Amino acid sequence: MTIGCLVPSLANPVFAEAVQGVQETLSGTGHQLLIASSNYDGNADNEAIATLVAKEVDGLIVTMVAPERSVALKQARSRGLPVSLMFHDPVDGFLTAHVDNFEAAREVARRFADLGHRNTAFLALRFSSSDRSRNRYAGFHAECRARGLPDPALIELGEAEVNTPELLAEILATLGAVTAIFASNDFLAIAVQKAARLMGKSVPQDLSVVGFDGIEIGRLLDVPLATIETAPDAMGRQAAQTLLDMLQGKVCVQRPPLSFDFRAGATLGCPRTESRDDDQVASWPPSVPSLKTDLKQG
Repeated sequence: MTIGCLVPSLANPVFAEAVQGVQETLSGTGHQLLIASSNYDGNADNEAIATLVAKEVDGLIVTMVAPERSVALKQARSRGLPVSLMFHDPVDGFLTAHVDNFEAAREVARRFADLGHRNTAFLALRFSSSDRSRNRYAGFHAECRARGLPDPALIELGEAEVNTPELLAEILATLGAVTAIFASNDFLAIAVQKAARLMGKSVPQDLSVVGFDGIEIGRLLDVPLATIETAPDAMGRQAAQTLLDMLQGKVCVQRPPLSFDFRAGATLGCPRTESRDDDQVASWPPSVPSLKTDLKQG
């Protein structure tokens, strides 16, 4: 009567809220929850799953680097252990509780375009290991193209750049005519705001910033964060209910994506008039990586 739950981090309130949703659904069912975290590390994912399986859990609820490539997860399923995913976009062979990252990112591009932004960038941490981040960039890129805008610059950051505002400011300074940044999560968007201040830029007058997730602290900033607001607690509840249905032998199908909202905040505004001068637009983009083949195409 135990359920294993693996998330990348409990320090991130998005995952903590999802775990709370799992606990709420399991309450009263007699199941106890065993929680593990992997710090976004694929090897740690496999080790955590192996440990949970060794403890003879009845099922797994997981968010991990790459569930479709995890050897430990494949072994768990071969033993008949039911698995329910959270946050991941649909993966063949798995049921998942998720938001449509591709469509949510398109909404960000629409907001930028409607306000007159042309030169944009997408900033991500762990881009290569996160299907969520990759699909957000794919949706953002697709809508920019649909609107006739230049391709957004893709900037993959390391931990050092995110945790050191001076380093992040140096990277932002290379973006030239960029007037709007879409960050792959709210923590990164908040870091961008601080780095912009170090550069002497004002948000949103000089640089608009939009995040993703809708963490509560974003509302409490001096300049409240514009972001895609999701419901991680609902994601946890849905993932847990799916797993309970599996344990009861019910026929389960992939459910539609959970809803998202655009929280307007105060970090999104019109670009300054001079930021759209022909000379600046002509110099765009500084460098744009090609889309990876596993991205969704718009």
